[in-house]
Formats: sequence, C-alpha cells, structure tokens
Amino acid sequence: MAPDTTERTETDAEEPPADPSVDPSMLDTDAAARGTVYALSASAVEHPTDELYDALAGGALRARFEELLSRTPLDVSVEGVQTTDDYETLAARYNDLFVIGYSEYEDRTDGTLSTDEPPVPLYETAYRPEASWTDVNLDLARAYDYYDVRPAADDRDHHDHLRLQLEFAGYLGRREAASDGADAARSRLDLLDRHLRPTIEGVRERIDDEPNTGVYGRFVRLIDEFTAAERAELVDRLEGE
Repeated sequence: MAPDTTERTETDAEEPPADPSVDPSMLDTDAAARGTVYALSASAVEHPTDELYDALAGGALRARFEELLSRTPLDVSVEGVQTTDDYETLAARYNDLFVIGYSEYEDRTDGTLSTDEPPVPLYETAYRPEASWTDVNLDLARAYDYYDVRPAADDRDHHDHLRLQLEFAGYLGRREAASDGADAARSRLDLLDRHLRPTIEGVRERIDDEPNTGVYGRFVRLIDEFTAAERAELVDRLEGE
C-alpha cells in the first residue's frame, strides 16, 4: 500500500522503497522479507497474470518464497507452490473457486433466481456472520486511513477483500523494516487478530472442502501457515516489551 494505491505495482519489490534519509544498513531484513511475502501472497489471490503464471510454472515463485522465508525465523513450508496447469486451466480454477457462484431458478413459473456466493469467497464478511459488513469495512478503512493509504481509484474490491488485507500487511512489514519499528509490528498484529487471521482461516476451511483446487489450495495453506507463524512470533516479541 501507498498513498492512493495498495502497492499493486510494488508486489515484486524486495525491500522497502528507497528513502535517502534511511541508512540501508539499518534496514530490518527480517521485516522487509515478511513484507514481501505478504505482497507476493496478495498477488496469488487475484486473477492470475501472465507474469504470475510464468513464475509459478517455472518454479521462480516457489524459490522466491523460499528465499524470503529463509531471512525470517518463521518455519513455513513452500513445498507444492508450483503448477503444471496451462494458463487457461489456472485461470479457470481461480474463477471456479473465488469468483463464480452457483445460480439456479427456484421457481420457473415466476423466474425467481437464487444466486449463491462462490465456493471460496475472498471477503472477510463471508466468514464473520456476527459482524456487519459496514462495521468490518469501516474498521479496515480507518486502519488504512491511519497510515494514509487507500485502494487505488480503479480498485473495485471492498476493504475486507483478502488481497487488500495482505497488501496492507505487506506495507506494514516494509514500514517496520524502514522506520516504524514496533509501532508497525503492533499494527500488523492487530490486523492479524481482528481481520486477517479470521479471513484466511475461513478461506482455508472452505478450500479444504473443494476438489481440484490445484495450486490454489497450496497457496491458501501457505498464507494460513505464514500468518499463523508470524502472529505467534509477534505475540512473543511484543508481549516482552
């Protein structure tokens, strides 16, 4: 995330954006790596691009995750983060899981159409029946606004979309690496507790029940394992301060 964008153009950046006032030798490489893992994870839960497909099919994305995670103390497996699908099959899997719901006519005499959500929604509110859509999205909007970041003007996803939450977590990781230290880490822990972990836990439960998920099942498990491990480490670190 950055002012008027959610870092969609920076998900392949390894380190925080250059700042002449910041000594590169003082950057926290662990936090920077975590921020980039979040950004790469965000790109994995949007419709696949040609670039993402090439990185998946060729093994470059798996290697990148492995390299980044090796810079952290987090024990997260990247096994299986690759695909043998062609691009059309990969895109079809994405649509079938995350985009296309099931529709049927309940009563053909009056044309009533029943439309369900996709098998695996990527929105937090699909997994928070106790919370209203307005409350969840307003809470996230306030968090984004606090850091003066917001979705790009042409981004039509609601604030509770998993991709946006991952991008925001990535921004907080890079902010921690560059300048903000414990404050950004605490904000990331708050995001994990209040929004990101409930969302990814719901997504994983749904996708585990689906057949033929291909690499998307593995992506979801990776994000689940990574966010759970990071949360546990942040709790241990911040509670000791």
